Amino acid sequence: MSDTHSAITEPQQPKDLAAAKGMVNVQIDGVWHQFPKGTRMIEACRSTGTIVPHYCYHPKLSSPGNCRMCLVQMGMPPRPAPGQEPQRDDAGYEPIGWIPRPVIACANTVSENMGIRTSGELVEKCREGVMEFLLINHPLDCPICDQAGECRLQEHSVEHGRGVSRFVDMKVKKPKNVDIGPRIRLDDERCIMCSRCIRFMDEVASDPVLGFTQRGTHTTLTVHPGRLLDSNYSLNTADICPVGALTSNDFRFQMRVWFLKETPTIDVNCGTGTNITVWTRGNTIHRITPRQNDSVNSAWMPDSHRLNFHYIDGEARFTEPLAKEGAQHSATSWPEALKTAAAKLKSISPNQIAIVASGRMTNEELFLTRALASEIGTSHLSLVPRFAEPDALLIAADRNPNTTGAKLVLETEDPYAKLDSIRNGVRNGEIKALLVLGEDLITDAGFHFSDLAKLDFLLQSQILANPTALAAHLVLPAAAFAEKRGSMVNLSGRLQRLNRAIEMPGQAHDDWEILRDLILAITEEKNDVHHIEDVFKSLAEAVPAFNGLTLSKIGHQGTPILDTSYKIPLLENERARKASGQING
Repeated sequence: MSDTHSAITEPQQPKDLAAAKGMVNVQIDGVWHQFPKGTRMIEACRSTGTIVPHYCYHPKLSSPGNCRMCLVQMGMPPRPAPGQEPQRDDAGYEPIGWIPRPVIACANTVSENMGIRTSGELVEKCREGVMEFLLINHPLDCPICDQAGECRLQEHSVEHGRGVSRFVDMKVKKPKNVDIGPRIRLDDERCIMCSRCIRFMDEVASDPVLGFTQRGTHTTLTVHPGRLLDSNYSLNTADICPVGALTSNDFRFQMRVWFLKETPTIDVNCGTGTNITVWTRGNTIHRITPRQNDSVNSAWMPDSHRLNFHYIDGEARFTEPLAKEGAQHSATSWPEALKTAAAKLKSISPNQIAIVASGRMTNEELFLTRALASEIGTSHLSLVPRFAEPDALLIAADRNPNTTGAKLVLETEDPYAKLDSIRNGVRNGEIKALLVLGEDLITDAGFHFSDLAKLDFLLQSQILANPTALAAHLVLPAAAFAEKRGSMVNLSGRLQRLNRAIEMPGQAHDDWEILRDLILAITEEKNDVHHIEDVFKSLAEAVPAFNGLTLSKIGHQGTPILDTSYKIPLLENERARKASGQING
């Protein structure tokens, strides 16, 4: 009994607790750590803050181990002689016998009592040799390369390469500026054959159109005969290319990346809510790239979504309030526009006023829209549905980014339900005034010019010139998605945050400010809502799903507030591949 009791109460050393948790003990550069079984060496090193240089490895793709840049030295305890117990140090670890040759960290996994050295003469000499081979035929065109500032070859050559080249023969010439698709260019001379692009198109985009041809130093990346790199996910290959071999036609030679400011925000082209980074200089967006969020979009995004930003600084932008006088619109001031709107709305019976809002509006804007409808006294409130075919990856059938948020904020299961009755009410004369917020009724909601001509008052807040604006008595310039702050809830129930990347042009106002000012103009009350945080605070108090939250608490990765059972297809595919051990991240 005493033996059992002593066995139970005997304190265990930290190393002995690893197995019970499904972990293994691994020494990295002299320090012991614990990692889950099956963790790749490169990820184990990364989690401790030790970065192992690499090119071909990507945590979301399979590991071919073909660049050899991630070489490290591995060690394991020596096997004891028959009949002998293994030796252990004071902490219970067995001494490590170091193997006199390197191993690749990207394709090998950790095991119990393993040792890893990421530095030292063996490792450094190997990396220096790999860098020398990679640079043998690489062109010395860094000053004109569009990848400058983001080139891993350039960075690693400084850290791990030789100071001078020993290669005296002529470099092998390969194709340059090859048009391999509508949105992307290939410079084969810069390619280091990491195969990231090939694996992405095969494993993630399910369009295996890229491959290598020829052999040895003449190996080139190419598109399969009779095909183009025209997938809607093709620009992700430029994102993951570690050198300047693949570049975006849209961003190519437009701006050096070190001049650009990065703003983390979310995509508003569909209900997935892809996490993105908006790259700006001054008040101009130069590119949009995906931002990793393993609960939303992994590390990818569709081309159609990332390129849909040029309209923001286009010639069709509204930059000042417009009032219709006769058949023409002319500029007016904000105070005069709000005064006119309030007077018109007060002169019309509440049950003859309708509001058509947008599923592209933030939760804060929808909350103020609800407040505006309540202040007017109308129950005619609807959003405009926007559906199309999904792509079985990231593009959802619901092209509105905030349908889920609208259901919560407007307290309805179908925020689009009343659109038909509003349209019919306009046509038969029951509705005399219409407030259109961020939508074009003629293009997207089935209205006709003849319908809108029957209205006594039509107000539209919008960012671009459109057919509905031609019929509107009052047009108020609003903010684009990259010009505002706020929150949205994606189809899987994740609350995410929009962040402002650029300022609004001219006299354009943020949408929530327009709604606030309309309410104040109608009620003639003093303004006590000065910031978007004030709106969110009221929203969080009124809607249970948002209780206890603030805009800052949402964070850049978002926070789940609702279980909708909606599954994002690309993430389901990725989870299956991770469970089978094909990928690590």
